[in-house]
Amino acid sequence: MKQKHIFFLSALLLLLSTVSYAQKNDIVKTGIGFGPLPAIAFDADKGFQLGAILNVYDYGDGSNYPNYDSKWYFEASFFTKGSQMYQIMYDNKTLIPGIRWSSAAVITLEKAMDFYGFNGYQSYLDYKAIEAGQKGESFLFTPFYRNARNQVLFKSDFIGRITKNLSWEAGYHASYFALDAINYDNINKGKKEGQLFPKPGEPGYQATLYENYVKWGLISPEEAKGGFNSSIRLGMVYDSRDKEGAPSKGIWAEGHLTLAPKFLGTTNPYYRYSLTFRHYVPIVANDKLTLAYRLNYEGTIGNNAPYYVLPYITTMGEGPDRDGMGGYRTIRGLLRDRSVGLDMASYNVELRWRFVKFLMGKQNISFGLNLFSDGTVVTRGRDLTFKYSQNNADYAQQLALYNKYVRPDIKEYPHITVGAGLRFIMNENFVVAFEYGKPITNFMKNNIRYKQDGKGAFYINTGFLF
Repeated sequence: MKQKHIFFLSALLLLLSTVSYAQKNDIVKTGIGFGPLPAIAFDADKGFQLGAILNVYDYGDGSNYPNYDSKWYFEASFFTKGSQMYQIMYDNKTLIPGIRWSSAAVITLEKAMDFYGFNGYQSYLDYKAIEAGQKGESFLFTPFYRNARNQVLFKSDFIGRITKNLSWEAGYHASYFALDAINYDNINKGKKEGQLFPKPGEPGYQATLYENYVKWGLISPEEAKGGFNSSIRLGMVYDSRDKEGAPSKGIWAEGHLTLAPKFLGTTNPYYRYSLTFRHYVPIVANDKLTLAYRLNYEGTIGNNAPYYVLPYITTMGEGPDRDGMGGYRTIRGLLRDRSVGLDMASYNVELRWRFVKFLMGKQNISFGLNLFSDGTVVTRGRDLTFKYSQNNADYAQQLALYNKYVRPDIKEYPHITVGAGLRFIMNENFVVAFEYGKPITNFMKNNIRYKQDGKGAFYINTGFLF
């Protein structure tokens, strides 16, 4: 973590450590509540992220507090090198009697989407070239592991109660993916001469990993440019949490089927399933200390699914699917999309300690620390057979390049990260998280997997991971 981050967190903790953990009763919130937040981040190849987030909660008469009756979520943000994201989410528990209705619409326009190949460690990450490029010694750095991806997503889910804790789930999900090679002009914007990524036809040009995967036949022509997905989701959920926004006890378990056949309009049909088990164990009462963990399995029925639908944790109800096995919403500290396969297992475990709780005006405020470990592994990979024609004049050259970046001799193992974070919690629903995660491969200098998962990452985001 950068020194300025350490200083910021240390100063904040020192200030708050002088405040006792107040055992006052929470104020019961009623009516409308707002949670605005700036969206600020930085990525070396996408630039600064600037934007705004707004949560609007309706607590009604307060009878369901700390849970809300309905919620709106708005986000609009952009990166200085061209990428953009717009989100609208709505969650309502009272409009339809006995039914929870959740919908979302998301647009993401990414000029430099992460692409590290398939099957985890069987796709080699040339970290030495990346580090050389970041020092201006070589053009071969992160743009090599990028492609362009534009996505439009819409979903509408319905959840109906069967018993006190058991419910059925049903929904319709539609999305459109437009995929291509990187936009070289955007990638090179603001870079010095020695850091420029040569364009096709320029001296020193080298195809990106995505372009090579298409050339080698690891990504089929049918899925290379993306397509339209139209799917029906069916599932069951067991939920005994004490509260939704920041639970401290209970179980939240789900099982889903995603059916995306051709007759619904899907470009590349597929069928998938998802199993998720979350458990919240109170160690010290009154939310002071909680052990929370999540176990997830994302699987494919059959042997085919377009690669662009694979790196997601399936979500029904509030919020869209969580993008990328790696990143704040999935595996903190791991490169986004580092682990992609037909079947994937993942876990998250964290110890949550609320060390300060008090009233400020009419708001219930608390601060918490958490220690965590996340992990994921590809349990069934995609076909990585080299399919480049021997009739091509550069066959030997392409085969040598393939053997460098595709390594079936390296056995896939769990990609594990560790880290810690600080959270600001208001009214049990509005949560701002500051977290840092680091892959354990960074400490394995004599291992073939050394630095294969990235250097780690610092996050500022909203909500709990699960």
